[in-house]
Amino acid sequence: MSNFFSLLKEGNKPSLLAAGVNAFLGLLKGVAFFFTGNVAMFAEMMHSFGDAANQFFVFIGSALSKKAPTPKFPNGYGRVVNLVCLGAVLIVAILSYETIKEGWHHFRHPATESTGIAIALSVLAVGGILELFVLHKAAKEVLHEVGMESTGIMSIPKSVKYLNRAKPATKLVWMEDLVATSGNVLAFLAIIIAHFTGFFRLEGLVSMLIGLMMFYVVGRVFLDNARGAIGETDEEMMIHIGNLIMEDSHVKDIARLEVIKEGEFLHVEVVAETDPSLSLAYLDDVRDRLTEMLLSQKGVTKVTFAFDEEDSITQWKHKPTP
Repeated sequence: MSNFFSLLKEGNKPSLLAAGVNAFLGLLKGVAFFFTGNVAMFAEMMHSFGDAANQFFVFIGSALSKKAPTPKFPNGYGRVVNLVCLGAVLIVAILSYETIKEGWHHFRHPATESTGIAIALSVLAVGGILELFVLHKAAKEVLHEVGMESTGIMSIPKSVKYLNRAKPATKLVWMEDLVATSGNVLAFLAIIIAHFTGFFRLEGLVSMLIGLMMFYVVGRVFLDNARGAIGETDEEMMIHIGNLIMEDSHVKDIARLEVIKEGEFLHVEVVAETDPSLSLAYLDDVRDRLTEMLLSQKGVTKVTFAFDEEDSITQWKHKPTP
């Protein structure tokens, strides 16, 4: 049990923060929906509860993925976070469907008057501020994970460029809170417009739009983590590592190079070609040095390095890092 709690300390912090904030907002929006009956508020309530459940499971998964390899699982538990994310998105998918269904019902049978507008707008304003705060935290974490400096509120647009290089849990939190922040803004505007124009069908339309945005996140997260669960190559790191290896004077070519994502970690397998006249003892020292160099690269936790004799057929050419 103590080992489990130690692992929890290594869990993805932005996802835990996001889970707590969204659980609080879900309750707040639920109370507001109870008093106002506003369908846009219902959509936001479902959205917040879905994000809270999703992000809590992701936090647990990211913590468990840090468990050390065992004889039975020599590659470690890195892909656990991908499997948990795949399960978590099912919750969001169900809530997305319910949100769209409720929005469609309200579009066909709209309300005849606006009630509790002050409550609804106050709750959405609080929600928008808190969601923006969590999005900013997630954006800073994205930049931290790729070794970039955060730049205040500009961290959010800056992080878009590096989102694909972020850890699965951080990427999920970033995407969900972007949609959550946008959903708060849309719901806020829909309530104001409906109140002053009497076009209450707009609240149903916004509810369906929020549900579709949630489905978009479900699709993106599912595809990203399905690839991770199968075992995806990190193309950018493969090029970077290949170029590093080829800089060593003892390496004549690379016969095989694999850089596989294991959740938040990278496992590297290399077969390099070298001069066959070199002794095994000498090459063993070269291999140890190259292995240590690769293990110092960001995210790399396991390296398998082997040498083969040079065959005079060039297979690896220097490539620019994307």
